[in-house]
Amino acid sequence: MSTPTGPDNGLPVRMPRPRQPGRHRRPEPAVAPEGAPVLVLAVPGTPSPAVRGVAEEIVSIARSELPGLEAAVGFLDGDDVAFPSLSSVLAQAAALRVERYEFARAAGREVAEPTGPAAVVVPLLAGPDAVLTGRVREAAAASGAPVELTDVLGPHPLLAEALHVRLSEAGLARADRARLFTVATAADGIVLATTGGEEAVQAAGITGMLLAARLAVPVMAAALDQEGSVAAVAEQLRGSGSQALALAPYLIGPELAAGLLDEAARVAGCSVAEPLGAYPAVGKLVLSQYSAALGITPQPQGVAAR
Repeated sequence: MSTPTGPDNGLPVRMPRPRQPGRHRRPEPAVAPEGAPVLVLAVPGTPSPAVRGVAEEIVSIARSELPGLEAAVGFLDGDDVAFPSLSSVLAQAAALRVERYEFARAAGREVAEPTGPAAVVVPLLAGPDAVLTGRVREAAAASGAPVELTDVLGPHPLLAEALHVRLSEAGLARADRARLFTVATAADGIVLATTGGEEAVQAAGITGMLLAARLAVPVMAAALDQEGSVAAVAEQLRGSGSQALALAPYLIGPELAAGLLDEAARVAGCSVAEPLGAYPAVGKLVLSQYSAALGITPQPQGVAAR
């Protein structure tokens, strides 16, 4: 199927908006550059409708921050039907770019031959995971497409904010430290759980320090995928005086094996919060990685420059 402006790519067509006249008009928000690479979100874990919903919501957040952004979701364990694999999505992005170029030439337009990456791949990971990021690289190579890979999303202060919100939603932390709300079930020690080995634990510890500053309680990182790690850290926190412990997943969610979080919380005797999921800050960090790769700076929607 085609549109009057070219082949249909299944994404909305960006239309230019008239500029507001006058000296005091609001500054125009940044938009995706013409012909910019597709943002491809690389999603780990077992594909499911719930996982796809999280990924699509994160992509929607990124699009809302940068009008005109073309984005797609590719699954590391996709089947290319209900859940397209990362390699097939990247190959499609490259083929679509060539198709658009050829369509423009056939229409008599003078356009430069496409160069640079056809897609920028952002791994949907809060912290480093050598195994999963290695698989992202393998999928990119298998696609044969010119792509650029970004780093993972953390550590970052916005992830500390997201962790705080998830803990408050579970009744395990004050929702607003400025108003000093009290929560009867608030935790006095946080186990920050991650996966990906020792490097991931160290990276989580950086965000953990930011979270500790927000909550004014001790926060220690542990490895969910290392047997006994969460329980050992919980005992260490209890030994230093904490009694009501909470397990906060430093994970988006799709990369988390089913049952792993609840079992670790049971063994360690901790209450547990939800993974980060499609919290708005996650979508903004995905866009930030994409924008950094292209050297552009999107302006948040609804915020005027000063």
